[in-house]
Amino acid sequence: MADMLQSVDVGIVVLDREYKVQVWNGFMESHSGLLPSEVQQKCLFDLFNHIEEEWFAQKAKPVFELKTRAFMTWEQRPYLFKFPNYRPITGSEPFMYQNIALSPLRSTTGTVEFISMMIYDMTDIASGKKQLEALQVSESVAAERGTQP
Repeated sequence: MADMLQSVDVGIVVLDREYKVQVWNGFMESHSGLLPSEVQQKCLFDLFNHIEEEWFAQKAKPVFELKTRAFMTWEQRPYLFKFPNYRPITGSEPFMYQNIALSPLRSTTGTVEFISMMIYDMTDIASGKKQLEALQVSESVAAERGTQP
């Protein structure tokens, strides 16, 4: 199971109630440049000071307290972790667009002391949607002018 967590093409991070990193998989290591040994037991906000603590805590609170999942999409906020786009030749975006899913991790007693965070790379989809929207705007402007795009 540990091999699967390390090799899956999705970021997996487990945080405790103090937002200290418990699990950091290979995807996160590869894109952040930080080894699991460098991040374990360290506060997420100390490691990534661009993450707004109050905003993230507001997203995570219902996961801990109500034991429900929470989601963040690239359309709402382009990224949580500002990772560079790892396809600089074929990709036109400077950073990785991400969807994030937060899930409660229940103990055997039913309490939630940890949450998992799954980070999905949505860069290709975001880039495609942005290109389509730009094309639609171009066609709309051309139509208003009576010209071809």
